[in-house]
Amino acid sequence: MHFLDLTLSDLPSNLALDEALLLWAEDAEGRGEHAPLLRFWEFPMPALVLGAGCRLADDVHEARCLSDGVPIARRASGGGTVLLGAGCLLYSLILPYSEHAALGDVRASYRFLLGKLTASLEDVLPGIEPSGVSDVACRGHKLSGNSQQRKRHNLLHHGTLLYDFDLALVERYLKLPARQPEYRGGRAHRDFLMNVPASAQDLKRRLRQGWNAQQELTVWPTDLVVKLAAEKYGQETWTKRR
Repeated sequence: MHFLDLTLSDLPSNLALDEALLLWAEDAEGRGEHAPLLRFWEFPMPALVLGAGCRLADDVHEARCLSDGVPIARRASGGGTVLLGAGCLLYSLILPYSEHAALGDVRASYRFLLGKLTASLEDVLPGIEPSGVSDVACRGHKLSGNSQQRKRHNLLHHGTLLYDFDLALVERYLKLPARQPEYRGGRAHRDFLMNVPASAQDLKRRLRQGWNAQQELTVWPTDLVVKLAAEKYGQETWTKRR
């Protein structure tokens, strides 16, 4: 498996890169030579990313974001709205369905992929387990949220890993979601979330080892990233479509 440790300078470009890597893998009828791939990135300042179907007014304290200069964008995958920033590592997997039988089914793929994630971290955080449909938690405290975008031959599975994140920021910028997993029990953000007791470098090492991602990717679809960032992810009409 290839790996790419790359954070671009702005939020739309980072979201565009994930989708560009997925579309790149679809080239030649899904036989993209650079998939499977594991990418890491970490945005250095607070930023909000809406899920494809999320409603801005329902999820976000928009006036606070505008006042504090917190950028807001929307990704193309499902799942809930998330707050990024220093101490929140993001990982992205581009995987052909042929990689494992479980990947062809949404729920089975989450069980398989989150199982791989927890196996990589269980010795540093005993009790870690997949929770809800697409979360990873430890004793009822969420540390990772995940979502997917699917094409004909490949899927993008990406998620967050909190390790040194200022959890107080979540309550400032994010409203309580209307839809919550049962295990949350209606708790406030500060009582529901937790950080993994590990560094970013340790998390990257563990995930690379778990996926046997040893070959560094040295090229990526830069032109497609620029196009997607300009025409989609950087457009207010896309961000505020719901």
